[in-house]
Amino acid sequence: MTRPRKPIAQAFENSTLRINLAAILPLREVSDSVKKSVKYAQIAASISEVGIIEPPVVVRDPHTSDQYHLLDGHLRIQILLERGESEVVCLVATEDEAFTYNRRVNRIAIIQEHKMILNAVRKGVSEERLARALNVNIANIRAKRNLLNGICPEAVALLSDKHLPLAAFVELRKLKPLRQIEAAELMIAMNRFSVGYAKSLVAATPEDQLVTGQGKVVKGLTSEQIALMERESASLDREFKMVEQTYGADHLDLVLAIGYVNRLLGNARVVRYLAHHHAEILGEFQKIVDVPQAA
Repeated sequence: MTRPRKPIAQAFENSTLRINLAAILPLREVSDSVKKSVKYAQIAASISEVGIIEPPVVVRDPHTSDQYHLLDGHLRIQILLERGESEVVCLVATEDEAFTYNRRVNRIAIIQEHKMILNAVRKGVSEERLARALNVNIANIRAKRNLLNGICPEAVALLSDKHLPLAAFVELRKLKPLRQIEAAELMIAMNRFSVGYAKSLVAATPEDQLVTGQGKVVKGLTSEQIALMERESASLDREFKMVEQTYGADHLDLVLAIGYVNRLLGNARVVRYLAHHHAEILGEFQKIVDVPQAA
């Protein structure tokens, strides 16, 4: 017999609502230091150029029908007040959640930002207007527009949700496609996406895996040191591939072993015996079960 499914509760009311700014009660004040920040200036420039893109989030006051508590959008509301605006269109949450909504949203990755800029340009938005909306210079917009020139699709797919600086892509362009993929995999495995790490991968790449005309010039390193880096990098690549092949089975064995040890330590007689006769083993077992498990 199939159990009836519980209805899914709505997080927001069905439609947005235009609300008087005086009726919106913020949960915190926007400090002077925040108002002087780059982020604040970018949001102000964006609102000035294209208006509010993401509506603030409010929740109805349970005691006063014409008042609302601001859950997300404190900077946007402050900027609107400074501009002399009187109303704003808001999303109305159905529950008063005790967190800022943007904390549950990942910061946009640079490749996604690149795609958004290309889409805006295709729709006829000029580079100058994009620069004004994002409060950056045109050179920055053009650099992001051309971000993936010379980057192979497989590497793009691997890095699509990662936060790399612009200059890291400059380094990746020096590599041939297969080496770009290897470099992307190493970045992900090491969880390192800095320009310095990208440069070290390029420095450790043999000449035949570099794009023609992109000869390596590494300050402070001799040719012997560069050759050593190349050998170490090749060795690391081989070890990485070997670990990758057995990782799933090894992880499963580890989970099963930890589960078994955990059951042993749940038996009071076993714990007493180990404590009296093998205290050092008991200590190691306790360390094993205390290791946090990946979700």
